Parts: sequence; C-alpha cells; structure tokens
Amino acid sequence: MSWGGADVGLLADAGKIKRLVYAFVSLDSIPLEPLFARARQDATIPEVCEWDEGMFFTGLKAASERLPFLPMRAGLGSDVLVNNPDITTITSPYGDGETFVAVPALKLDAALVHLNRADAHGNATYLGPDPYFDDLFAMAADEVYVSCEQVVDTAGLTLDTPVQRLLLSRMLVTGVVETPNGAHFTTCTPDYERDEKFQRHYATSAADPEAWSAFKQRFLSGNEAAYQAAVAAFAEEQA
Repeated sequence: MSWGGADVGLLADAGKIKRLVYAFVSLDSIPLEPLFARARQDATIPEVCEWDEGMFFTGLKAASERLPFLPMRAGLGSDVLVNNPDITTITSPYGDGETFVAVPALKLDAALVHLNRADAHGNATYLGPDPYFDDLFAMAADEVYVSCEQVVDTAGLTLDTPVQRLLLSRMLVTGVVETPNGAHFTTCTPDYERDEKFQRHYATSAADPEAWSAFKQRFLSGNEAAYQAAVAAFAEEQA
C-alpha cells in the first residue's frame, strides 16, 4: 500500500507484488513511474486496487483509529467503486438518508518510513514541509521500521526545531536504522532535494531493457553502501 513512486516500480519489476493498493504512482517531476507503467500494461501485478487519494487517506485513518471503515463522499459516482466492487456504500443512520462510501481500513502488517532524525527508541522528527502521512502509516501498522538521516539522542530531536515536529512516538516503532541519503533519489528536505539527474537516468534506463539491465548491475546489485557509492560516482560523472 503506497502513495507510490520508485518503491512500487522496483517491487513490480522484481515481481514482488501480489496485491497493490495505491492512489497514484509517480516520480513527481516525471508524471508516471516507468516500471509501474510497464507492469500495468503487461498485467504482471496479480491484484491491483486503484483508489481515490482521499479514500486512501481515509482508509489509513480508519486503520490508525482501529475502526473497520470510515464514511466519506469521495468515490461516489466514479469508477473507483466499479473497479473495486468490494468497497460498498452506507446510508447515514441520522435521518438525512445520505449515502456515503464506506472506506475500509487499510491495515498494514508493517510500515517503512524515512524521516530526518530519530532516537534509538523510535521517536522521530521530520524537518521538511511535508510529513507524507508517515504518522498514519505507522499507526495503521502492526510493526513500524524507521530509517532516518541521523540517529540522535532524544534531546537532539528538538534541539533546533519545534516539538510539534515530533511525528512518531517510540510506542509505535519496532526498529530504527540510520541511513544517510536513504531517501535518494527523492527528497528529504532540508537534508537534500530530489536528484533530478539521477531520476532522469533511472527513467530513461527503465524504458530500454538493455539499459535497465546495466542500471541494475551498477546500482542495484549490491547492498546500501554499494548503492550510495555508485550514486556518488554517478554524481561526479555528471558534475
């Protein structure tokens, strides 16, 4: 389940998706994720559930509140309900008779989120303009794994930023790992912005089988350290 990007594309390319629930899959400055587009065209994902963005948010919210569903108007009169016949409607019990979509809870076995800072206990802070609903993903999941740009002591989480930016509580978190540049090639503001040159290389390579094979060999055949080293070498070449 994802507001998707390259994460969905790479999993689809590797044949690791049995069921996908998503609101969109995009690279932002490149509108459509190329590996995901190919997987959809070739019908290689066994089960696909395309939801309205508001419905996706509401499904996470229902799961985070331990509710089986939440009502909303988004989706009414659209093909979302046609293409997802398991999603039903409900009539208001308060006499007005209004019909709502009964958005089912999107309960997760595990959530993977990346933030700017975390302590070893799992408390985590975001420093950019957008929390990306990481708190909802965490509250909707049985287990939560946080990767972060920097592991700090607890006091360091609010050293130079308001306490309101503490997004995740240790009560939700199963594990923490420090992964500098771990959101590459996307953004982790203010630590870094999107690597547009690398993203274009990714998208261009994904469009050609031979180029994609070379891309995977160079960037995706090793561990995280090998990936970051290859990314650094690519950046030097493009400078």
